Amino acid sequence: MGKINKRVSKAFGKKIYLLGVDKEGKNVWLEEPSWDCDWYWGFGYIERYTNNKNPERSRDILSHSHWDSEIVGIIDVWDEKKQKFVKSEYIHHLNENPNFKDTVLTDDESWELAELMNSFYILSKTAELLKNGCSGVTDNLAKDTIKNVEFRDKINKIILPEIFKKIDKLLSK
Repeated sequence: MGKINKRVSKAFGKKIYLLGVDKEGKNVWLEEPSWDCDWYWGFGYIERYTNNKNPERSRDILSHSHWDSEIVGIIDVWDEKKQKFVKSEYIHHLNENPNFKDTVLTDDESWELAELMNSFYILSKTAELLKNGCSGVTDNLAKDTIKNVEFRDKINKIILPEIFKKIDKLLSK
């Protein structure tokens, strides 16, 4: 896998970070976090734009997916011999992803980003659990025990913003 320069741009008023170039030659971007619906962090959005070289001039989003379903995990990979998509082995970090030909990170940086992103997903789910008092399967009898506004606020207002700063630093020049 090749390495290319880091790049930060804007698209549709949002800051975006170049992750790399996929095998089809499309630039793949991570969108900055946003505080949504006044209770959760929207983050991990993977985008490709209609203007591949200048996303700030794009008229639309070409594709939208999520970090935990396109970059890491068990993902769909094109098999040339079979001429179809097949499920991959578990992908731990960006530089292991066979759908990329180039990325902006060294292997050590790629592992660091994977750790930060996984921490984001775990903490955001925890904050949701602390907000609702249940996971949504049933009306949890321990709801009053699980609800915790102070800890939820610490996750959303202190811990996750620190993780976002580290991601920004890692993906910026």
